[in-house]
Amino acid sequence: MSYPPYDYPPGGYPGFPQYGRPPDHPQTTTIMVLGILSLVCCQLLGPIAWFMGHKARREIDHSGGMLGGRGNVTVGYVCGIVATCLLIAGVLFYGAAILFAVLDSKHTNSY
Repeated sequence: MSYPPYDYPPGGYPGFPQYGRPPDHPQTTTIMVLGILSLVCCQLLGPIAWFMGHKARREIDHSGGMLGGRGNVTVGYVCGIVATCLLIAGVLFYGAAILFAVLDSKHTNSY
């Protein structure tokens, strides 16, 4: 007498959820790279990383655990904030230097 082959349930036992790491947000790597590049070479990317990081963190928080990658998004987000602050400080410094140079050239007497 031959018995039919027994089929095991795929991927675990029925009624028990599969546990694993949720997939990362689709823009996780992009935000992290933009944030790091904004610190290293181009501060103009800082506000972009800041904005995209804020949006992605909100989407990850509202996903109910279905999206991961919050740590990498936070790295890009914070780097974007720091780079934006450095950009603003640089613009203010160079603006003040140009303003003082222009005002000083008007008040000097040439002999």
